Amino acid sequence: MTATKKRRREPPRSYHHGDLRRSLIEAALELLAEEQNWTFSLREVARRARVSHNAPYNHFADKQQLLAAVAASGFLTLRDRMRKAIEGVDRPDAALVKTGVVYVRFGIENPAFYKLMFGSVLGSGEAERPEDLVEAADAAKSVLTGIIERGASSAVFPGLRNDPKRIQLASLAAWSLVHGFTMLAIDGLADGLPRRAFNAAAEQAAKTLVAGLKGSPE
Repeated sequence: MTATKKRRREPPRSYHHGDLRRSLIEAALELLAEEQNWTFSLREVARRARVSHNAPYNHFADKQQLLAAVAASGFLTLRDRMRKAIEGVDRPDAALVKTGVVYVRFGIENPAFYKLMFGSVLGSGEAERPEDLVEAADAAKSVLTGIIERGASSAVFPGLRNDPKRIQLASLAAWSLVHGFTMLAIDGLADGLPRRAFNAAAEQAAKTLVAGLKGSPE
């Protein structure tokens, strides 16, 4: 008897209403990690979650909505990992380096997941993306922004002069640095850098950014 037939004969699990949504997202995450793409169907997700093929429609109108929920969960996981990395780290410069390394590591360890989070499949801009997904992305970005704001107000980053425009541009620079580094590493375009060296390289890149923020550019 094949594994597929065995799965089909398994009785469906019973879920509370909220648990079903979480279970479907987790099932989609498993398929995403195994297949390294998101071409799977809602029916496959339902089968993995061991629920009826109609069950996903209790929470998601279509596959696009499920993928958006999966991507949103990724941004929130990234936010939580960055927050955890800087627990007890008082200095903004040290905190920014730590979050940069954690950010890059998250993307490299979850390449398809990361590409889904930022890919155009969920919309080519914020105006086209679901509101929950945009909010989750902003929550992750706010960790970097918060560190830079602390650095500006405490004069650790004197070049920002506590100026909102400079802080905004510095936050964009920090986001661009870690995102660009992550995508280059995922796509194998990081100048032949071996995987074991990614953490050290990400740390050095973040330190370079911090050094610039500590300066006083005009």
